[in-house]
Amino acid sequence: MGNRPEELRDLLDSVAKQDGDPVPVVVVGNGAPLPALPDGVRTVELPENLGIPGGRNVGIEAFGPAGSEVDVLLFLDDDGLLPDPGTAELVRQAFAADPGLGIVGFRIADPDTGRTQRRHVPRLRASDPMRSSRVTTFLGGANAVRTEVFAQVGGLPDEFFYAHEETDLAWRALDAGWMIDYRADLVLHHPTHP
Repeated sequence: MGNRPEELRDLLDSVAKQDGDPVPVVVVGNGAPLPALPDGVRTVELPENLGIPGGRNVGIEAFGPAGSEVDVLLFLDDDGLLPDPGTAELVRQAFAADPGLGIVGFRIADPDTGRTQRRHVPRLRASDPMRSSRVTTFLGGANAVRTEVFAQVGGLPDEFFYAHEETDLAWRALDAGWMIDYRADLVLHHPTHP
């Protein structure tokens, strides 16, 4: 995580309000101090910034080897927000309905306008961000990954430090036979910049 304690608390509040079974949470302080967090949130404080993929790999392992204590892991940027309390249930349903589904990418929408920038839709002909589809990559700041994917193809590439680690994971997952979906109905509100 970065150093955005208010945004992090808002995100955690939106996760806690999800319908269905509680969503277990790990927050990794990736070289940044962790603020006081709600009870039940597991934390890992790292003395130095390992980069986004390195920090996320630590979070994966906090759920056991390759995240084996859970079936699916959600990755959410610390300055994002889940506006719909049904998001976690939709994720559970998506993975239960398709055993070949390895990764689900969320639609990222501006919290003020609700708009999704074309660059946040991981496919060609991205003019309609409301159209869900199979894709070949996903955005790292709002996604869910079946932990079997990590067990089969490994974690995120630490050496990337920032950016493109999700593309590397996507291609390894596709090579191993997993499918990736972009789901317009799974939304993370996230501030956008021109």
